[in-house]
Amino acid sequence: TQFAREIIGAIDNLERALESAPEEKTELDESVQSLLTGIELSWREIQTAIEKHGVRRIHPLGEKFDYNFHQAMFEVPTNEHQPGMVLEVVQHGYVLHERLLRPAMVGVSKIVDTAGAASNDQSKADE
Repeated sequence: TQFAREIIGAIDNLERALESAPEEKTELDESVQSLLTGIELSWREIQTAIEKHGVRRIHPLGEKFDYNFHQAMFEVPTNEHQPGMVLEVVQHGYVLHERLLRPAMVGVSKIVDTAGAASNDQSKADE
């Protein structure tokens, strides 16, 4: 368990490196392209290796918020989604054989407070 917790930090760092790279890699220097390819291959290989040993990444985007596996970092006001849905993932979580290693840090939907907004609009109109 301790080893799995430590290795997911390294996986996160590799993923951050990949996410910081530009979408269009053909304009990059050939050595930089090779470096990014190496990072991506390493990330995939580590992911595959830990999955063989029961470590699974939590993919909560679009799911109902579950306090057993998710940690809400902020709320997203919206009327386009049901309240309590995961709309953004700040950091992926991981489980080891269904035992939580680290919760996914997420942004969760909430209903826009139309009554509060309407009373604020009315107060401003009265001024």
